[in-house]
Amino acid sequence: MAPVHPVMTVTLYALDGCPFCEDVHEALEEADVTYDTHWVEALHSERNEVKRASGQRGVPVLVDEERGVTMCESENVLEYVEETLAEGVR
Repeated sequence: MAPVHPVMTVTLYALDGCPFCEDVHEALEEADVTYDTHWVEALHSERNEVKRASGQRGVPVLVDEERGVTMCESENVLEYVEETLAEGVR
């Protein structure tokens, strides 16, 4: 029987080279959170997937489906990773 992998419920919308997005990636890695990254277009006008997920086009955006949370602004996301997601793996 093949191993069962948990359904990924955390998604990060990020822009390659964005220092704020890199900070969130590092925090998720340090907290040992399993997540999926959706890389977005450099042009704001092309970030329709981010707009659908969060109502705005800026990144980073974190979506935690399990807890029903969608958030932007890197400081808020970093705090959420530390206080909520990291807690779940301790």
